[in-house]
Amino acid sequence: MDFKLEYRDKGSNARAGLITTDHGGIETPIFMPVGTQGTVKAVHVTELRDDIKAQIILGNTYHLYLRPGPEILEKAGGLHRFNSWERPVLTDSGGFQVFSLAGNRKLNAEGAEFRSHIDGSRHFFTPEKVMDIQRTIGADIIMAFDECCPGDADYGYAKKSLALTESWLERCVRHFNNTEPKYGYGQSLFPIVQGCVYPDLRTQAAQNVSQTGADGYAIGGLAVGEPTGKMYEMVEIVNEILPEDKPRYLMGVGTPANLLEAIERGVDMFDCIMPTRNGRNGQLFTVNGVMNMRNRKWADDFSPIDENEYSYVDILYSKAYLHHLFKAGELLALQIASIHNLAFYLWLVKEARRHIAAGDFSLWKKNMIPNLNKRV
Repeated sequence: MDFKLEYRDKGSNARAGLITTDHGGIETPIFMPVGTQGTVKAVHVTELRDDIKAQIILGNTYHLYLRPGPEILEKAGGLHRFNSWERPVLTDSGGFQVFSLAGNRKLNAEGAEFRSHIDGSRHFFTPEKVMDIQRTIGADIIMAFDECCPGDADYGYAKKSLALTESWLERCVRHFNNTEPKYGYGQSLFPIVQGCVYPDLRTQAAQNVSQTGADGYAIGGLAVGEPTGKMYEMVEIVNEILPEDKPRYLMGVGTPANLLEAIERGVDMFDCIMPTRNGRNGQLFTVNGVMNMRNRKWADDFSPIDENEYSYVDILYSKAYLHHLFKAGELLALQIASIHNLAFYLWLVKEARRHIAAGDFSLWKKNMIPNLNKRV
C-alpha cells in the first residue's frame, strides 16, 4: 500500500491524499460504508460502485468468522470474490464486537474468550488467530487486535487495557510479518491507538504504534460513550504524534459534523453504521439538516427527496412516496434511505477534499456545520 499527500488546507490540519492498493486507489478524506457481514445492508454492490461511488468498504472479522466462516471464504477466494466487490476492503479486527459482548467474554494476556451471539458457542481469539482470519478474508487493510476500552472507564482500567492492547499489537505485528497474503495481492496492517480519554495514555499509545513503521494507523476507542469534546481532544493529541506521511483512520465515527471536525484535525478515513442504520429507521442526512421521513409533514410533500441529487433516488422519488413506504413497512424504504445517506456521506467527504485542495476548507466547514446539525 502507498499513501501520497496531495493537498493541505491553509487554515487547519485538514489534508487530502491518495491511498493506492492492489484493488485500486482511494482518494482521502474518505468514508467507508460498513459491510459488516460481507454486505452493506439493503444496498447492491452495483449501487455502491456506480451511484454511491464508494471507493472502499468495511467488513468485520468477528461476524465473518462466525458466518460464513474462514473455510467458506477461503474456498471462495476471499471476500472480494465472495461478495463481488472489486475495490479495496478494510476489515475491523473484531475487538469492538468482543468488547460489546460484555458479560459474554473474558480477557487475559493470551487473548479473548467469548460466546457467539448466534448460538452461544465458545470461541477464543488470539492476536495470531485474528491475523490469520483477516489473511483468509483477504482484506487490503487489516486491523490489529485490541481491546476497545469503554469511554467512561477509570484511569486504572484504561491503563491496564492499553497495556493489553500493546502486548497484543507486538504479537500481531510479529505474526503478520511472518505470514503471507493468500490470494496474490498485498495486505497492510494498521495498529490501533487506544487510551480512552486520558492524554498521557493516548500519547503513549500513539508513540508506540508509530514505532511499528506500519502503512497506516487507526484511532480506536472513541465515540463509545465519552463526551464529543473529549473525542476531538484525543484526536488532536494523537495526530500530533502519528506520522504525517501515513493515513489516519478514525474508527466508528460518526455524524456528518463529526466527520468535518475530525478532517479539520487531520483524519483521513472514517467508517460508521450511522448512515445505513439511521436510514433504515427513516432518518435522512442532507446538506440542509436531518429529516425524519416518518413525520406526518412529508405525507403530501411531492417534491424530490433531495434537490441536490446525491444519488439517483433523490430525484426519482418524492418525500411523500418515501414517507408512505416507511409507514407501510415496505423494504424499498430501507434501500432508498440507505442509498441516499451513503451517497450524501461520500459527497460530503468529496466536497471536503475539494475545499482542502482549494485551501478554504476551514471557512467552508464553519458554514456547513450549523446546517448539518439542524432538524428539518
